[in-house]
Amino acid sequence: MTCITALTAQNTTGVKAIFPVSDMGFIETALDAVFTDVGVDAIKTGMLASENTIKTVAKCLRKYGAEQIVVDPVMISTSGSQLLPDSAVSAYLSDLFPIACIITPNMQEAKFLHKVATGTDFSVESLEDAKELAKELFKLGPKYVLLKGGHLPLSANYTSVTESSPSQIVADILYDGKEYYIFESKFIITKNTHGTGCTLASSIASNLAKGLPVPGAIKKSIDYVHDAIADDLDLGKGNGPINHLHRTYIEPLRKRQ
Repeated sequence: MTCITALTAQNTTGVKAIFPVSDMGFIETALDAVFTDVGVDAIKTGMLASENTIKTVAKCLRKYGAEQIVVDPVMISTSGSQLLPDSAVSAYLSDLFPIACIITPNMQEAKFLHKVATGTDFSVESLEDAKELAKELFKLGPKYVLLKGGHLPLSANYTSVTESSPSQIVADILYDGKEYYIFESKFIITKNTHGTGCTLASSIASNLAKGLPVPGAIKKSIDYVHDAIADDLDLGKGNGPINHLHRTYIEPLRKRQ
Protein backbone atom coordinates (compact mmCIF):
# COMPACT_ATOMS: atom_id res chain seq x y z
CA MET A 1 0.00 0.00 0.00
CA THR A 2 1.30 3.47 -0.82
CA CYS A 3 0.91 7.11 0.01
CA ILE A 4 2.58 9.18 -2.70
CA THR A 5 4.05 12.40 -1.31
CA ALA A 6 5.96 13.55 -4.41
CA LEU A 7 6.46 12.70 -8.06
CA THR A 8 9.82 12.74 -9.82
CA ALA A 9 10.85 13.01 -13.45
CA GLN A 10 14.08 11.05 -13.69
CA ASN A 11 16.11 8.56 -15.63
CA THR A 12 19.51 6.91 -15.24
CA THR A 13 21.31 10.22 -15.81
CA GLY A 14 19.63 12.04 -12.92
CA VAL A 15 16.52 13.66 -11.46
CA LYS A 16 15.05 16.23 -13.83
CA ALA A 17 12.21 17.58 -11.68
CA ILE A 18 10.37 17.01 -8.41
CA PHE A 19 6.64 17.69 -7.99
CA PRO A 20 5.65 17.50 -4.30
CA VAL A 21 2.08 16.89 -3.18
CA SER A 22 1.24 20.26 -1.66
CA ASP A 23 -2.14 19.36 -0.13
CA MET A 24 -1.44 17.92 3.32
CA GLY A 25 -5.11 16.98 3.65
CA PHE A 26 -4.70 14.63 0.69
CA ILE A 27 -1.69 12.95 2.31
CA GLU A 28 -3.65 12.46 5.54
CA THR A 29 -6.60 11.03 3.61
CA ALA A 30 -4.34 8.63 1.71
CA LEU A 31 -2.77 7.36 4.94
CA ASP A 32 -6.19 7.06 6.59
CA ALA A 33 -7.37 4.97 3.63
CA VAL A 34 -4.49 2.54 4.04
CA PHE A 35 -4.59 2.21 7.82
CA THR A 36 -8.36 1.82 8.12
CA ASP A 37 -8.77 -0.89 5.50
CA VAL A 38 -5.98 -3.30 4.53
CA GLY A 39 -3.86 -2.37 7.54
CA VAL A 40 -0.14 -1.90 8.05
CA ASP A 41 2.45 -4.29 9.49
CA ALA A 42 5.51 -2.17 8.63
CA ILE A 43 6.22 1.17 6.98
CA LYS A 44 9.01 2.57 4.87
CA THR A 45 9.32 6.29 4.23
CA GLY A 46 11.30 7.58 1.26
CA MET A 47 11.60 11.07 -0.16
CA LEU A 48 9.60 13.48 1.99
CA ALA A 49 10.16 16.78 0.25
CA SER A 50 9.07 19.41 2.78
CA GLU A 51 8.74 20.22 6.46
CA ASN A 52 4.94 20.05 6.23
CA THR A 53 5.05 16.65 4.56
CA ILE A 54 7.33 15.19 7.25
CA LYS A 55 5.25 16.58 10.08
CA THR A 56 2.00 15.38 8.48
CA VAL A 57 3.31 11.86 7.94
CA ALA A 58 4.71 11.70 11.48
CA LYS A 59 1.40 12.92 12.94
CA CYS A 60 -0.53 10.21 11.10
CA LEU A 61 1.90 7.47 12.12
CA ARG A 62 1.52 8.54 15.75
CA LYS A 63 -2.27 8.62 15.36
CA TYR A 64 -2.33 4.95 14.39
CA GLY A 65 0.39 3.85 16.79
CA ALA A 66 2.64 2.61 13.99
CA GLU A 67 5.75 0.84 15.29
CA GLN A 68 7.80 -0.89 12.60
CA ILE A 69 8.80 2.31 10.80
CA VAL A 70 11.84 2.25 8.52
CA VAL A 71 12.99 5.79 7.70
CA ASP A 72 15.22 6.25 4.67
CA PRO A 73 16.32 9.88 5.13
CA VAL A 74 16.61 10.94 1.50
CA MET A 75 18.26 14.34 1.77
CA ILE A 76 21.63 14.29 -0.03
CA SER A 77 22.07 13.75 -3.77
CA THR A 78 24.65 11.42 -5.29
CA SER A 79 26.78 14.48 -6.07
CA GLY A 80 26.62 15.59 -2.42
CA SER A 81 24.07 18.39 -2.76
CA GLN A 82 21.44 19.02 -0.08
CA LEU A 83 18.01 18.10 -1.50
CA LEU A 84 15.85 19.42 1.35
CA PRO A 85 15.55 22.84 3.00
CA ASP A 86 16.94 23.14 6.53
CA SER A 87 13.42 23.25 7.98
CA ALA A 88 12.66 19.81 6.50
CA VAL A 89 15.86 18.32 7.89
CA SER A 90 14.95 19.69 11.31
CA ALA A 91 11.51 18.07 11.03
CA TYR A 92 13.16 14.70 10.49
CA LEU A 93 15.06 15.18 13.74
CA SER A 94 12.14 16.48 15.80
CA ASP A 95 9.18 14.50 14.43
CA LEU A 96 10.17 11.37 12.51
CA PHE A 97 13.37 9.95 14.00
CA PRO A 98 11.93 9.70 17.54
CA ILE A 99 9.19 7.33 16.32
CA ALA A 100 11.36 5.36 13.90
CA CYS A 101 12.25 1.74 14.44
CA ILE A 102 15.21 1.98 12.04
CA ILE A 103 16.85 4.86 10.19
CA THR A 104 18.98 3.92 7.18
CA PRO A 105 21.29 6.81 6.25
CA ASN A 106 24.19 6.35 3.87
CA MET A 107 27.54 7.78 4.86
CA GLN A 108 26.92 11.21 3.32
CA GLU A 109 23.53 11.53 4.97
CA ALA A 110 24.88 10.32 8.32
CA LYS A 111 27.66 12.91 8.39
CA PHE A 112 25.22 15.60 7.31
CA LEU A 113 22.71 14.67 10.02
CA HIS A 114 25.45 14.70 12.63
CA LYS A 115 26.50 18.19 11.57
CA VAL A 116 22.91 19.48 11.66
CA ALA A 117 22.34 17.96 15.11
CA THR A 118 25.64 18.96 16.73
CA GLY A 119 27.14 21.71 14.56
CA THR A 120 30.36 19.72 14.13
CA ASP A 121 31.86 17.70 11.28
CA PHE A 122 32.52 13.98 11.67
CA SER A 123 35.33 12.33 9.72
CA VAL A 124 35.03 8.63 8.84
CA GLU A 125 38.16 6.81 7.74
CA SER A 126 37.67 3.35 9.21
CA LEU A 127 35.14 0.86 10.51
CA GLU A 128 35.67 2.10 14.07
CA ASP A 129 34.93 5.67 12.96
CA ALA A 130 31.73 4.49 11.30
CA LYS A 131 30.66 2.63 14.44
CA GLU A 132 31.15 5.80 16.47
CA LEU A 133 29.08 7.79 13.97
CA ALA A 134 26.25 5.24 14.22
CA LYS A 135 26.39 5.60 17.99
CA GLU A 136 26.06 9.37 17.66
CA LEU A 137 23.04 9.07 15.34
CA PHE A 138 21.36 6.75 17.84
CA LYS A 139 21.07 9.77 20.13
CA LEU A 140 18.58 11.28 17.64
CA GLY A 141 15.87 8.90 18.86
CA PRO A 142 15.41 5.79 16.67
CA LYS A 143 15.47 2.29 18.14
CA TYR A 144 18.10 1.20 15.60
CA VAL A 145 20.57 2.92 13.30
CA LEU A 146 21.65 1.14 10.13
CA LEU A 147 24.62 3.03 8.74
CA LYS A 148 25.10 1.91 5.15
CA GLY A 149 28.69 1.41 4.04
CA GLY A 150 28.39 1.50 0.26
CA HIS A 151 29.88 5.00 0.06
CA LEU A 152 32.87 3.94 2.16
CA PRO A 153 34.30 0.71 0.76
CA LEU A 154 36.97 -0.65 3.07
CA SER A 155 40.22 -2.49 2.65
CA ALA A 156 40.80 -5.89 4.24
CA ASN A 157 42.00 -4.25 7.48
CA TYR A 158 38.78 -2.19 7.79
CA THR A 159 40.34 1.16 6.89
CA SER A 160 39.47 3.44 3.99
CA VAL A 161 40.72 2.53 0.56
CA THR A 162 44.13 3.67 -0.68
CA GLU A 163 46.07 2.88 -3.83
CA SER A 164 48.03 0.23 -1.97
CA SER A 165 44.93 -1.32 -0.36
CA PRO A 166 42.11 -1.53 -2.91
CA SER A 167 38.53 -1.87 -1.75
CA GLN A 168 37.36 -5.35 -0.89
CA ILE A 169 34.60 -4.97 1.69
CA VAL A 170 31.37 -3.10 2.27
CA ALA A 171 30.44 -3.04 5.96
CA ASP A 172 26.89 -2.03 6.95
CA ILE A 173 26.62 -1.24 10.66
CA LEU A 174 23.54 -1.79 12.81
CA TYR A 175 23.51 -0.26 16.30
CA ASP A 176 20.75 -0.72 18.89
CA GLY A 177 22.15 1.38 21.72
CA LYS A 178 24.09 -1.51 23.24
CA GLU A 179 25.36 -3.83 20.53
CA TYR A 180 26.85 -3.50 17.06
CA TYR A 181 26.00 -5.87 14.23
CA ILE A 182 28.39 -5.77 11.26
CA PHE A 183 27.15 -7.05 7.91
CA GLU A 184 30.00 -7.59 5.47
CA SER A 185 29.59 -7.89 1.71
CA LYS A 186 32.00 -8.06 -1.15
CA PHE A 187 32.44 -4.67 -2.83
CA ILE A 188 31.11 -4.82 -6.40
CA ILE A 189 32.57 -2.48 -9.00
CA THR A 190 29.66 -1.29 -11.14
CA LYS A 191 27.97 1.96 -12.12
CA ASN A 192 24.53 0.38 -12.00
CA THR A 193 23.42 1.04 -8.43
CA HIS A 194 20.42 3.32 -8.99
CA GLY A 195 17.81 2.74 -6.28
CA THR A 196 20.02 0.77 -3.91
CA GLY A 197 19.09 2.64 -0.72
CA CYS A 198 15.38 2.77 -1.49
CA THR A 199 15.32 -0.93 -2.29
CA LEU A 200 17.18 -1.86 0.89
CA ALA A 201 14.82 0.11 3.15
CA SER A 202 11.76 -1.30 1.36
CA SER A 203 13.10 -4.84 1.68
CA ILE A 204 13.80 -4.36 5.40
CA ALA A 205 10.23 -3.15 5.97
CA SER A 206 8.89 -6.13 4.01
CA ASN A 207 10.91 -8.59 6.07
CA LEU A 208 9.81 -6.94 9.31
CA ALA A 209 6.21 -7.31 8.14
CA LYS A 210 6.87 -11.03 7.63
CA GLY A 211 7.86 -11.31 11.29
CA LEU A 212 11.65 -11.37 11.11
CA PRO A 213 13.60 -9.74 13.96
CA VAL A 214 15.44 -6.55 13.04
CA PRO A 215 18.94 -8.06 12.56
CA GLY A 216 17.51 -10.94 10.55
CA ALA A 217 15.38 -8.65 8.38
CA ILE A 218 18.42 -6.50 7.64
CA LYS A 219 20.70 -9.46 6.84
CA LYS A 220 18.16 -10.94 4.45
CA SER A 221 17.66 -7.56 2.78
CA ILE A 222 21.36 -6.84 2.39
CA ASP A 223 21.84 -10.23 0.73
CA TYR A 224 18.95 -9.50 -1.64
CA VAL A 225 20.30 -6.09 -2.62
CA HIS A 226 23.86 -7.40 -2.98
CA ASP A 227 22.67 -10.02 -5.47
CA ALA A 228 20.59 -7.40 -7.31
CA ILE A 229 23.70 -5.23 -7.71
CA ALA A 230 25.86 -8.20 -8.72
CA ASP A 231 23.46 -9.05 -11.55
CA ASP A 232 24.65 -5.74 -13.12
CA LEU A 233 21.57 -4.91 -15.17
CA ASP A 234 22.90 -2.39 -17.69
CA LEU A 235 20.13 -0.02 -18.76
CA GLY A 236 20.33 3.59 -19.93
CA LYS A 237 23.18 6.02 -20.46
CA GLY A 238 23.92 6.72 -16.79
CA ASN A 239 23.72 4.81 -13.52
CA GLY A 240 21.36 1.98 -14.31
CA PRO A 241 19.03 0.36 -11.77
CA ILE A 242 19.79 -2.73 -9.76
CA ASN A 243 17.90 -5.82 -10.88
CA HIS A 244 15.00 -6.22 -8.46
CA LEU A 245 13.76 -9.34 -10.26
CA HIS A 246 17.01 -11.28 -10.21
CA ARG A 247 15.65 -13.95 -7.89
CA THR A 248 12.80 -14.84 -10.21
CA TYR A 249 15.32 -16.81 -12.25
CA ILE A 250 18.26 -17.26 -9.85
CA GLU A 251 16.32 -18.80 -6.96
CA PRO A 252 14.68 -21.62 -9.00
CA LEU A 253 18.14 -22.67 -10.21
CA ARG A 254 19.52 -22.67 -6.65
CA LYS A 255 16.65 -24.84 -5.45
CA ARG A 256 17.30 -27.39 -8.21
CA GLN A 257 20.91 -27.64 -7.13
